[in-house]
Formats: sequence, structure tokens, C-alpha cells
Amino acid sequence: MVKLHIKRGDESLFLYDTSTRIAMEELLHELVALSNAREQVLRLSEEILDLAKHGVAMAPNMQGLTEEQIAELKLEDEWAARCQPSGGSRLNPDPQGRRSGQAPSDKLSSVLTRTAEEAKEKVSKKQAAANICLTMEEVTQCLDQLRGSTMIVYPMGLPPHEPIRMELEQKIEEAVAGKQASKLILEESTAQLWWAGKEMMRGKKLHDYVGKNEKTKIIAKLQRKGQGAPGREPVVSEQEQKHMMAYAYRRQEELKKLEEAKDDSYMSSDWADPNSLKRAFQGVSNVSWKPR
Repeated sequence: MVKLHIKRGDESLFLYDTSTRIAMEELLHELVALSNAREQVLRLSEEILDLAKHGVAMAPNMQGLTEEQIAELKLEDEWAARCQPSGGSRLNPDPQGRRSGQAPSDKLSSVLTRTAEEAKEKVSKKQAAANICLTMEEVTQCLDQLRGSTMIVYPMGLPPHEPIRMELEQKIEEAVAGKQASKLILEESTAQLWWAGKEMMRGKKLHDYVGKNEKTKIIAKLQRKGQGAPGREPVVSEQEQKHMMAYAYRRQEELKKLEEAKDDSYMSSDWADPNSLKRAFQGVSNVSWKPR
């Protein structure tokens, strides 16, 4: 199996196993689906961590308002009253004003937090550094576990304006509207895959670019159309560059110490005088020329 190290710019995303015989259309379809699902897991995990800390999201017209302002404007979030955690709640106000501040109990919060952290770890770019490939089955399993944890804590469901509910109901555009995360979502029709400074074109197969050796490993960059050719990979890796910089620094410090230790005062010593032996034989080595 060919191993693809998929990057976005200089950032590692994941490793993916495939075959040299795969058509580029099919490969792009799989990579785009996996990349979008991975980003969804990361978004959901962050929202669930906030849910564990501060409870459900407030209605859009109430976000950022204080309790006094809500009361003054006579705004009521009926969904916040309906969507209560199964084990009771605890007060933990959200400093950003996005969530109700009625967080789940410590025990249920730990369920949400643990599930979210485990899901983030499974799709983390650290997996690429550890040479572990990512599959759609693993990402789907993460989404199912995140869904299950919210159902355990909120059996009555979440409000319709809750980003977590939108994500789980695949209302992705609504969930990411106006957010930076929307720029990370790819569309299959406009996605491009680059390798060795060349775009891997649709209508061809992977072996047209990398050959038929199934043990090949390449670094490919996935991006939107119109972003131009991505930067080439550096000749030396980041780790090798760190080692080279550390060696250069150690060498510089050694040279600095040698420069500081340079001392030619020994030239005035008797043992460094080339004529000291001659004077010793002539008996004039200890002659004093001081006047009496």
C-alpha cells in the first residue's frame, strides 16, 4: 500500500494508505471526505469541552448579554430551561457569554471531557508523526462516541441553535457560518492534490505519478483550487534542522571558550626560552643585572 502523508501548507494532517492503481477522482473523493470528517471531530470535541464547562449554548439573540440585560430586554431562553443535564447542573458562568453557565455535574462533565479528549487524540496530527494511518471507520467511530456522550448527559436533547446539534445533524454550513473553521472545509469539485510541485490531475491514476511500487511513501498537499502551487518541502526535516542548529550553537560556545582561554603569557617562562639551555651550560642563567 502507498502511504500518503497529507498536509495543508506546512501543517501535517494525517497519513492515509491507498493503492497505486486508484484513480485520482476516487482518491480525491476519499481524502476530501476524510479531511472534512476529521475537522468535524475536532470542532465537535472543542464544543463538547465547552459544553462540559458551561452548559448548553444560549440563543443567538442572547449571547454576550449579562443576566441583567436579558431580564431588562425580557428575553427568555426556554430551551435552556428544557435542556437540563440528567444528573443535575452546577453554576459555572461562561466568560464569553456564549453558553448558559448551567454546566453538568462533575461526574457527567468528566464523561464529556474524556470522550472529547480521546476523540481529539485519535485524529490528532501526532498520529502522523507516530506513523499511524487514519481511516474513515475510525473517524466515524469518534463521531458516534461524541454523539453518545451528549445523549447520556442530555437525554432530552440539545437546543436547535446548539452548534453540537447542528454538527451531529450534518448542518455543517449553519454550524460554521462566520467562523474560521469554514475555511478548512473542502469541496470535492474544487479540491486539489499536489506532489513534488505538480498537481495530480483527475483522469489519471496514482501510479502515473509515483510509479507502481506499493511500498512508496510520499508527502502530498491537499488544498482548494485557486490557492496556487503549495511550497515545496524543505531539503532537511524540522527535526534535522533543530539538530543542526543545536550543533552549531555548541560549536560556537566551544570556540568562544577557546578564545577566552587563549593566553601567551607562557612565552615569558624559562621553559619557553630557546636559549635557556645554552645559558645554563655557560653558567650565566642566574646572572643579575641589577645595580648594587
